[in-house]
Amino acid sequence: MVAGSVSNEIKSPIAPGRLWKAMVKDSHNLMPKLLPDIISSIVILKGDGGVGTIRQSNFSPAIKEYSYWKDRVDAVDDQKHIFKYSVIEGGLIGKKVKSTSFELKFDAATDGGSVCKLSGEYETIEDRLPTEEETKEMIGGMIGMFKAVEGFLLANPDAYA
Repeated sequence: MVAGSVSNEIKSPIAPGRLWKAMVKDSHNLMPKLLPDIISSIVILKGDGGVGTIRQSNFSPAIKEYSYWKDRVDAVDDQKHIFKYSVIEGGLIGKKVKSTSFELKFDAATDGGSVCKLSGEYETIEDRLPTEEETKEMIGGMIGMFKAVEGFLLANPDAYA
């Protein structure tokens, strides 16, 4: 078992509040609409979106390694725009990793846009870190979702205002 992490920063012309509303507060509705080829649905199984909420993300057949994952909301700070969650079942849990947790943080940029900091921590099952390709795939999925939301918000300036 080996512990590791991934991270990235993305600059966006979208204000932090709009990104927060779309990516965190309404992701269960928005993501399946924006990414139907990947995410078939996101269902809230328990809770109201706050700490302790359990969600299940169901994936399309395009995702070959797994069909769903369940995550638990670990922290939500609406003022500082910080969201933390852990995958607790499904996905790569029990296959390649023992545990994973992620954090999204949206900071205001001086130009009116924002800087989104994406980070993830994991513990592998095997005594090796993921390859560079596997690491790029992990962070690439997060960046892809971010870019889909950003594109939607740019095309729909009144959405999540």
